[in-house]
This record gives sequence, structure tokens and C-alpha cells, in this order.
Amino acid sequence: MSFFHSKGFKYLKNLIIGVGAAVVLVGALFKIQSWPGASLMLTIGLLTEAGLFIMLGLLGPENEYYWEKLYPGLDDHGAEIQAIAPTMAGGEASGGSALNGDVVEKQLDSMVSELRTMSKSMSSLKALQEVDFSSTGDQIKQMGNFYSKMNDAMVSLSESAEDAKVYKDQLSTLNKNIGSLNNVYGGILGAMGGAK
Repeated sequence: MSFFHSKGFKYLKNLIIGVGAAVVLVGALFKIQSWPGASLMLTIGLLTEAGLFIMLGLLGPENEYYWEKLYPGLDDHGAEIQAIAPTMAGGEASGGSALNGDVVEKQLDSMVSELRTMSKSMSSLKALQEVDFSSTGDQIKQMGNFYSKMNDAMVSLSESAEDAKVYKDQLSTLNKNIGSLNNVYGGILGAMGGAK
């Protein structure tokens, strides 16, 4: 039975499955296109697939976890792997490497600390869930109205500043005109005074 667990057999099994599936697909293509030999190709392909399904049913499923990465040698079916056991009162474990109690304790403390942090986070989320946000929409609408009115006021203020500038320019022009009229009036008065 060790042959069925070897890497070579696994490769051969995958190769047979792939070729069998390809034959079925080519047979189906022949049948769909109505090419000569389509019935024979499809029959061969389906019989191959039936044989493969029988083989897979007899062999059983493969383990899909990869423990050999943690315990080198597990992927070799004939290898002898020693079990890992805890230490015996300060001595070496029988048949494997010793577990360090301090390391395990530190890891457990770290895990407990992380669980406490998660518990606090969950409590915070629970408190947030209990907050009543029903009036928040109204407050947001009121803030929107406030910003809209403030924007209108800024536009009006800007227009008022523009009007004030125009008014100032007009006053300046009027002041110049009055100054010119005063000069003309002064000249007229001076001419009339000299004529007497």
C-alpha cells in the first residue's frame, strides 16, 4: 500500500486524470462538430473517466493539510517521526523535543492580553450600538440650512462691499466736480470784484 502514498503514484494519478479529461473533451468536441469518429472518441473518453472515478473511489481521498512543513519527514511515507511530548520534571521528553513551559506561559499570557483587548473593543462597539442617532439627521439638516444662510450673507456682504466701493468712487468724482465748480465760482467772483 506504500506505493499508493508515494509521490510518483500521486503524479501518475494526476497525469491519468488530466489525460482522461482531455480525451473526454476532445470526444465531446468531435461530437458537437459532427466530425468522423466522434462516437468512438466520446465512448473512449467516457470509459476512461468511468475507470478514473472507480480508481478514485477505491483509493480514497488524500489528506489536504500540510503537516510536513511543521514536521519535516511527514511527507515520506516510510519515515519514523518521533512524537512531541511535554518535559518530565525538568528532564528530556521521551522520544522528542521538550516543550518550554516559560515560552508556552508567555504565549498564553499574550493570548489572554489580546482577548482582553478584543473584549474592551467589543464593549466599545456595544456602547456605540446603544447610542441614539435618530435626531442626527435633523441636526445635519439644520447645519446645512445654517451654512446656506451664511453663504447667502457672505454673498450679500460681498455685494455690499462692491456697492460701497462704487459709492466711494461716485463721492470722489462728486468731490472733484464740486472743487472744479468752486474754482469756476471763485473765478467768476474774482472777475466780478475786479469789474467794480
